Amino acid sequence: MTAIPVKIEWARHEALFTDNRYSRVHRWTFDGGAEVVASSSPHIVPLPMSDASAVDPEGAFVASLSSCHMLWFLSLAAKKGLRVNRYIDLAEGRMGRNEAGKLVMLEVCLRPEVDWDGEQPDAATVEAIHHSAHEECFIANSVRTKVTIEPRYSMALVGDV
Repeated sequence: MTAIPVKIEWARHEALFTDNRYSRVHRWTFDGGAEVVASSSPHIVPLPMSDASAVDPEGAFVASLSSCHMLWFLSLAAKKGLRVNRYIDLAEGRMGRNEAGKLVMLEVCLRPEVDWDGEQPDAATVEAIHHSAHEECFIANSVRTKVTIEPRYSMALVGDV
């Protein structure tokens, strides 16, 4: 088993706290030293208790799924001898209530677009790589959230779709 250390740090400062009007801003520190300012989403906890410029857990969840999928996609494409110039994903999470009435991330939709170097692989090859990347993604294999992949194609591939 591999341990993934992350430190989450928050402090009350001068807030009363018991009135539930304290700042939700906190810091994530990752094992390599990267630090991220995090907060609750202002869609969940209103300003000024949230910080709209900080990363929120829901966005980080979507980014985590997207990043994991991308890393697997790049690895699988490289193993096939395909060279990727750029990968952009316009991922989106959708929150709502589950059967028990709990607020959850119902679905995450990944919408990657890949810019290839040299010969463009056909749509079936790209979709097969996306399928394999989804099957291998550690994060996707760890959640109950529905994850869909809707590849976007550059204008060069539109005729092949």
